[in-house]
Amino acid sequence: MDGEATVLTAGELKELVLNDEAPSADEVDVVTAATCGVMSGTAAVMHFRVSEPGSFRKAVSAELNGIPAYPGPCPNENLGSVDLFIYGTARSVRDPEYGGGFLLRDLLTGSEVDVTVKSEDGTSIESTVTLKDIETARIIGTRMAFRNYTAIVNPSNKPVRSIFNAFEMPPHCGGLSFSGCGDINPLENDPGMEAIRRGTSVLLNGARGLVLGEGTRSSPERPNLMLSGDLHDMKPDYIGGFRTAAGPEIFNTIAVPLPVTSERVFKRLLVLNSDIGLPVADVRDRSRIIHDLTYADTWAGDERPTYNPERCADCLPCLAAERCPTHAIGDGLDTDRCFGCGVCAFSCPYGAYEMDTGEVRIGDRIVPIVCRQSDRVRASRLALELKELIEKGNFLIGGC
Repeated sequence: MDGEATVLTAGELKELVLNDEAPSADEVDVVTAATCGVMSGTAAVMHFRVSEPGSFRKAVSAELNGIPAYPGPCPNENLGSVDLFIYGTARSVRDPEYGGGFLLRDLLTGSEVDVTVKSEDGTSIESTVTLKDIETARIIGTRMAFRNYTAIVNPSNKPVRSIFNAFEMPPHCGGLSFSGCGDINPLENDPGMEAIRRGTSVLLNGARGLVLGEGTRSSPERPNLMLSGDLHDMKPDYIGGFRTAAGPEIFNTIAVPLPVTSERVFKRLLVLNSDIGLPVADVRDRSRIIHDLTYADTWAGDERPTYNPERCADCLPCLAAERCPTHAIGDGLDTDRCFGCGVCAFSCPYGAYEMDTGEVRIGDRIVPIVCRQSDRVRASRLALELKELIEKGNFLIGGC
């Protein structure tokens, strides 16, 4: 933006509204909204050299740390290099709990990755790469930042494995899992996608990215975004793997600038968690809605767990560590990896990990929230980064 601008994060604006201190439309120029959570439709396209030219003719399959990657569309015949597509939800043939999200984070932290490429003549080429060796590495999110999510419970009398929880969903509605950052989510603040459109500049995992258009499965009632950004510029804190009971998933963090162009636009930005519905569905059939909540019912309580080492009973195996979606539990709690999901506090029988994630009433039952698959802490942090970039004149609204 040209000149000085008054910029608020969505979280800052909501706090002012809750305190009856909301500014007027002419007092705010831009609001930065953000979301962080599991986003299954994430892939990466890469190009890099794996051997000397002439060592193989055409790649037919590949693996990175055991994770299947798909060569194409350019065969790069005899050049010793490959174009690869990698899915964020792909799982390693070596370790079923290691997936594409963990791989991408490992690359961002500078880790060396094992590469195996098989050519059409049966030759197997093995090498290692780091992110610096990868000439092209772009994230493409086919459906990200959903406006509308569904909370999940299991009314049956048996545990159910699902991608919607880090461990088997407890029977008899013994726990609720949910996604969505509520009133700081970009599409909750621009539901008609008037400001967010094709070509809109965003921060994708800390890197400058672009909205390519509406994502797959997007509809006027349930919009989401297709985004792209350069992996080289991303930050490992904002992207990573997320283990579930049904296999590895991937989380991303997205921040979007929303210019205040009219009183009507500003009124939409005043939406609060209490205004946003969150239906509760049966994990066995997501079309079966059994209750209705709002995000005010779910985003209460603590943002992060507290670790109490004096309460640790040194259980082997440690249930909290086994279930932790982001591998944040080892010798204590890795606060950089922690997602604030609450699984550790629900799982530890001795209270070594404490976190009030809240509870909801469904019919005559009080149901604890056992897993958050979105992270308002990371989202708020990226919204603040975007705010500061705009204030310094280092981020152009509508273009990188």
